[in-house]
Amino acid sequence: MNRKFKFSIGEFYHIYNRGNEKRIIFKDDHDRKRFTDLLFLCNTKKSIVVREIPTGLTYEFDRGETIVDIGAYCLMPNHFHLLLREKTENGISLFMKKLATSYSMYFNKRHQRTGGLFEGKFKATHVDSDTYLKYLFSYIHLNPVKIIDPHWKENGINDKDMAEKYLDSYPYSSYRDYLGKERKEKLILCRKEFPEYFESIAEFKLCVSEWLSFKDNT
Repeated sequence: MNRKFKFSIGEFYHIYNRGNEKRIIFKDDHDRKRFTDLLFLCNTKKSIVVREIPTGLTYEFDRGETIVDIGAYCLMPNHFHLLLREKTENGISLFMKKLATSYSMYFNKRHQRTGGLFEGKFKATHVDSDTYLKYLFSYIHLNPVKIIDPHWKENGINDKDMAEKYLDSYPYSSYRDYLGKERKEKLILCRKEFPEYFESIAEFKLCVSEWLSFKDNT
């Protein structure tokens, strides 16, 4: 995909990609954990060998200087979403190359397959307004609702309470970090480099909940 823009330092971008031919790229929790760990490990100028990092010590690894700022993320069965800020020259491109290469090598070896895992190069949208940037914190974190209610955007949510409880318990996004849950994965994020739209956890949940009630009639 030839982009019509260059990544610029200090600018924000919605990054996403899915499996080749829409195939499942996260088959189980082991896959999801590896990708989540790689969000942390690949965000460095260092060359790393993941297998040399002791099990359970991923988030104790000294990465040194990071190359992107991560504001939000979400893993779905056949795709993922990231909200990134370009921190260094070519930081996003380098980070995504390291992430895709590392995960593809792991996935192909574990699941005994060959060939490209992802649907070409990653997709990117420049976040060119404050309104859009704030909206992405809800959009990215609401993705898991599709797992339990695939057509909620078109038909309206069937059970809002159940959807909110599912989001609260879904571990493979940054949603729980914004709820103040104490977990190691919070180190993936660099929230201070993103606008502080939500003065409290309650305000964040309310904003997401309001979008959950939205019905797309287009």
